[in-house]
Amino acid sequence: MKKDGVEKSVPKKILITILKVLLSVLIAVAAACISFIFMLITITEGINNDVALLGMFALLLLTVPFIWLRKRRKYAVFWGATAVVYFAVIGTQYGIEKYNKSITIDTSPNIVVGEYLPFDEDSKIVRLENASLKLTDELPRIDGAAALFPVYSAFVNAVYPDTTELDDGVFEYNNTVDGYRLLAERETDIFIGAYPSDEQRTYAKECGTTFEYTPIGAEAFVFFVHKDNPVGTLTEEQLRGIYSGEITNWSEVGGKDEDIAAFQRNEGSGSQSMLKRFMGEKPLMTPPTEQVTDMMSGIIEQVADYKSRSNSIGFSFRYYVEGIIKNPDIKMIAINGIEPSAENIRNEVYPIITPVYAVTYKENTNENVDRLLQWILSEEGQRIINETGYVGI
Repeated sequence: MKKDGVEKSVPKKILITILKVLLSVLIAVAAACISFIFMLITITEGINNDVALLGMFALLLLTVPFIWLRKRRKYAVFWGATAVVYFAVIGTQYGIEKYNKSITIDTSPNIVVGEYLPFDEDSKIVRLENASLKLTDELPRIDGAAALFPVYSAFVNAVYPDTTELDDGVFEYNNTVDGYRLLAERETDIFIGAYPSDEQRTYAKECGTTFEYTPIGAEAFVFFVHKDNPVGTLTEEQLRGIYSGEITNWSEVGGKDEDIAAFQRNEGSGSQSMLKRFMGEKPLMTPPTEQVTDMMSGIIEQVADYKSRSNSIGFSFRYYVEGIIKNPDIKMIAINGIEPSAENIRNEVYPIITPVYAVTYKENTNENVDRLLQWILSEEGQRIINETGYVGI
């Protein structure tokens, strides 16, 4: 009988083991699904994705030993402590994010291209009726920087067929970094924007492409601070001192006794390339990671909102700051006492003026590219540039 009892208990143990294995697998699958859903929820709250995903997955996976262990009380204490630590981390991140949002002033996220589209009756672009040039075939593929989108969108509206749409292969918006890459690869014909960086020109040479530059307007390179910053003007040398790291406190340039947070843009952006040219031989400091922003409007938002303090400084182009972003919580500063106004740009009084270029490539055989360039330089094309808010040549 004992032997028979042992034999009868064996299938029961095997069955229990199989059930435990299946339950463990089920928990692992459920942990993956639940942690992924939890991560998607926490993304909207600004919580670190890796912490949310890996932490929740590990926490749920740690329930598996409850199935296998006989003495579960001590393990329950360990599991509970782990859960407390995890949710404390998540709660702390959530609290920090909510606090940062509470002290953040709402600003435009970036240029809203939908407000500047061609052939749209509600568009904010400058309209030119009955342009002297009308292109119907072999349309030049045109692209440009964010700050110049209203300009070249108006060009398209004036001379391209009214069936032209954004991202249709002819009318594109890839911003400066990708825009110059595509031009170097001859995927576009004209790029409207600031002068390219050394790296962008080098890449063009590697592609066997020869960039050609046609100045079509002028713009001011500007620096801006929070509206509460008492500093209203800086010299060029003071600005170079700030961005080289030699000047680190606003009190050194007539401001409050607080550290300067000097924000920069990502490599290859038009304004970051312009900053490097402005610095000349003066080395540009490496900013803390949180002081590098990827989008032009991002740097404006950071200067306006960084910890709700007035210690930050950023840079951009005049029209983008006052014509597109229009953030009331920042102010452009004068340089050498000269304001970055359109009149001071036109009279070449403002000290940091940069050309706006229509960049093409020498190897292009599309004759309409040159026709479009000549039209941009004509009275009609220059009218669009001036009325948009830039300064014609």
